[in-house]
Amino acid sequence: MAGAQTSSDKPHIPVLLRPLLAAVSPVSGVWLDGTFGAGGYTRGLLEAGADKVVGVDRDPLAFEMAADWAKGYSDRLVMQPGVFSRLDEYAQNLDGVVLDLGVSSMQLDLAERGFSFMKDGPLDMRMSQDGESAADLVNTASEAQLADILFHYGEERASRRIARAIVKARAEEPITTTLRLVGLIESCLPRPKPGQSHPATRSFQGLRIAVNAEYEELFQGLMAAERALKPGGQLAVVTFHSIEDRMVKRFFQSRAGKTGRANRYAPEIAQDQPQFTLKTRKAVGPDEQELQENPRSRSAKLRVAVRTEAPAGEIEARAIGMPQLGGRAK
Repeated sequence: MAGAQTSSDKPHIPVLLRPLLAAVSPVSGVWLDGTFGAGGYTRGLLEAGADKVVGVDRDPLAFEMAADWAKGYSDRLVMQPGVFSRLDEYAQNLDGVVLDLGVSSMQLDLAERGFSFMKDGPLDMRMSQDGESAADLVNTASEAQLADILFHYGEERASRRIARAIVKARAEEPITTTLRLVGLIESCLPRPKPGQSHPATRSFQGLRIAVNAEYEELFQGLMAAERALKPGGQLAVVTFHSIEDRMVKRFFQSRAGKTGRANRYAPEIAQDQPQFTLKTRKAVGPDEQELQENPRSRSAKLRVAVRTEAPAGEIEARAIGMPQLGGRAK
């Protein structure tokens, strides 16, 4: 969730920027920010000592909004349209890669982008602003497919009930706005208690992830970073929900040579030639100051690993827990 920015002179501080910069310090050389967003991580890296940062984003609006302030960094900043799953095509021999996952505050704050369940707008959710939208998915997918997406990608336990309501409602009139979908979801779930998340949170997450193929992007992005980093280069990833964090955690453990235990009492089995060493044994979360400054950081977790000299390898997506559609939705 990259930091939003309403103007060039009042940048929003991205989630976990302080602990990220502390974890990868000292910053030098060439870095790639795979989720440019409003440019908060990129600016932080440049101010911390990076010689150059390649900023990657699939959303053309990100670079339009950065045009004015980016000029101040001259050729130290390269803005690269694209997806971070292909980051090794944009740069090689990198000193560091940062990935700030999920939807950006910039996108959430624009009702017309259709990411927010708090504002009415077209049911869009496309980060790249092209391809199939959330409205296309909601109005054409089968009831079983919708339930599958909500359950596996959004971890929504009432996925079948919500999918049934969507199919019934769209038969009368296509579902094209965010608040109409929110109303359908709310009708299927009990009223939340104080402190609980909005009823539409999980469903919107699941649809957004499906529309933007986020889990496949994450898996491919982690592998691309492994190929693009030089020995000693650092990979820092900030996640925002349990599935993302599980994928990153298992990727780092696997590539650091941790194959797990035969049983709970046996020692971990070390692999030959691990591609990474773990720099943060446990995920780093926001401190009290950050929670006060930005409530959206409450679920954020940071993990960092360092590239070894071992050649890049291959791994299957299922080995790091990437959700697979087709299971039983509740």
